[in-house]
Amino acid sequence: QEVLRDQYSGEVHISTGMTTKEEMEKIVEFWEAGKGDAKNRVVLYNCTSGYPVPFEDVCLLEIRLLQQKYAHRVKCIGFSGHHLGISIDVAAYALGCEWIERHFTKDRTWKGTDHAASLEPGGLGRLIRDLQATYTAMSYKSSEILDLEKETRAKLKWGEYNRSILDKGSS
Repeated sequence: QEVLRDQYSGEVHISTGMTTKEEMEKIVEFWEAGKGDAKNRVVLYNCTSGYPVPFEDVCLLEIRLLQQKYAHRVKCIGFSGHHLGISIDVAAYALGCEWIERHFTKDRTWKGTDHAASLEPGGLGRLIRDLQATYTAMSYKSSEILDLEKETRAKLKWGEYNRSILDKGSS
């Protein structure tokens, strides 16, 4: 472990699946004690290890706990999913995960521990599409009323606050 921490210079991705909170703390402390900038090469993944993991056991809110406790102590927080579908990955991204890790396979019916919870090529493509759309949508409004809202606002929104617009329309 010291060789990986002290001599390897690349990123190290660590899953928290099957790991207690005490073990997680020891892992992070180990990397903090490393030479140079070791801790800032660690990507710590929220994970439930099961194949597939039922939605009620994904425990997405654990991401918040990892962020609170470790975001300032490691490079970043990620999500490693072993669930069915792709919506949970998009939610993890929306919660602030910077890395999304998924297994992929050519055929989910193949024998093996994780094929059933893996994404086939089409599913992987849809995940990428949805993560890119979510990235695009993660923004603040550039103005209080967006250009695309102005026409709809003039037709559908009414009240004392826009009386002058309504009066112009009726004359």
